[in-house]
Order: sequence, then structure tokens, then C-alpha cells
Amino acid sequence: MTQGLTPEFQMEIPEGDERERRVCRHCSFIDYQNPKIVAGSVVTSGDQILLCRRAIDPRKGYWTLPAGFMELGETAEDAATREAMEEACAQIEIDRILSVYSVPRIGQVQIMFRAELVSDIAPGPESLEVALFDWADIPWAELAFPTVVWALTHFAQTRGQTGFAPFLNPPGTEALTH
Repeated sequence: MTQGLTPEFQMEIPEGDERERRVCRHCSFIDYQNPKIVAGSVVTSGDQILLCRRAIDPRKGYWTLPAGFMELGETAEDAATREAMEEACAQIEIDRILSVYSVPRIGQVQIMFRAELVSDIAPGPESLEVALFDWADIPWAELAFPTVVWALTHFAQTRGQTGFAPFLNPPGTEALTH
């Protein structure tokens, strides 16, 4: 951008592009806005699954899997491991990728892993409480996001399997993502 001028953006389709973008009127800088990547895990201890009750919005008070936005310089695995520590004070060992969900409505791509808990748990600053649930006791009506339900369902389909292709958005969920 030109030094000394405050950027003044307008929406236009830059030359050679096919999407409308924010473009500076002064210097033609294109302010690309791209999806955010979320990384998380279905973390197990034996047959139980780790869930965190959210202490922050959105969906404060609802249960979720440990997950959050990647930081620059992290791998997806590093981000999932960090998020488990931040939200549940949990050390985990990543097993393998479980799924990749696209949620264009909110500009996110969510990468979920299968992981094993290797420590005790306690609520981190973003969690009101954390707990290990047997499958029958998961509070399905209190889960924070559709992608949590998808990941848990896909996890259940892979129990005991050591090799499988990562899952994508379930068929028929377009209304939840667009």
C-alpha cells in the first residue's frame, strides 16, 4: 500500500480474477479474505470420549470436542494438540486424521483427528468443565455444533479400524454449511 495514505477499500473483481474482492482505491492492493482452519480431535481414554463444556461464545455452555483455530507456523496436528491442552489441560497422542469438513457459511475448514488421552484432564480457560463420556451418555442435545455430531458419528464408524479414508461432510448437510 502507498505510504501515508489510509487504505480505502471498495468491492470489485480484480483483473484476471472471477470473484469480487476488497481492493484499495489508492494502490490496488487486494485484501484477500480466505477461510480459517480449525483443528481438533475426538480424544478417547479407553471407550470414553473427551468433551469440553464451552466457557466462551459462540454456544457458551454447550459441549464440544477440543478444537480451535490454527495459528501461523503450526501443523494441523500441532494445533489439535495445543487445543486439547488449552481447553482440557489434556496431553494427547494423535492417531490419524478422521475428517475434513467444509463450512463455507462461516468461512471454515475443520480438520478432525482421532487421538488418545495420555494425561489427566481439567478445564482450561475456554471450558466450564471437561468430562469423559461413555457413548450412551454423550449429551447429544447439548452439543455445540453440527460438526461435533458429524465427527462423533464418523469416529463411531471407525472404532477398531486402523485404516480408512478421511470423512467429508455427510450427504444432505448442505443446508447446515451454506
